[in-house]
Amino acid sequence: MKNMAIPKAPIARIIKESGAERVSEDAKAELAAYLEEVARDVAKEANNVAKIAKRKTVKADDIKLAIKNL
Repeated sequence: MKNMAIPKAPIARIIKESGAERVSEDAKAELAAYLEEVARDVAKEANNVAKIAKRKTVKADDIKLAIKNL
């Protein structure tokens, strides 16, 4: 599986929208790594939800339910 990193520009924007004036590269990398880990967990749970429903396609409702389950 190819490692697709979350782009750092949106990460910096999120941090700045939270009140930071400046954001270090290390801060962007740390938040991006955390968000990727959380996204993987949500995706795995959503896939389980879809399988239980006997579907191969993960739908938005599966994501919502996965988030609630976690």
